[in-house]
Amino acid sequence: MAVIKYFGAVAEITQCTEEHIEVKNETLSDILEQLFKKYELQQLPIHIALNANLVSIEAETAIANTDEIALLPPFAGG
Repeated sequence: MAVIKYFGAVAEITQCTEEHIEVKNETLSDILEQLFKKYELQQLPIHIALNANLVSIEAETAIANTDEIALLPPFAGG
């Protein structure tokens, strides 16, 4: 199963830090669309990491059950 990890404000909204989903011929954008609807994340600016690499939120990358997707809040630095 693919692992979805949530951080910061995203974890607060989803009320969890991680969940596992069964992936069947889906792209990253397909999965994100499902998650955004499930948790109503449309208004939150989010960065996406696929297997620890930042990717575009519109990525059409095929997802495997061994992949890890992280939804990250905006970065701030100093």
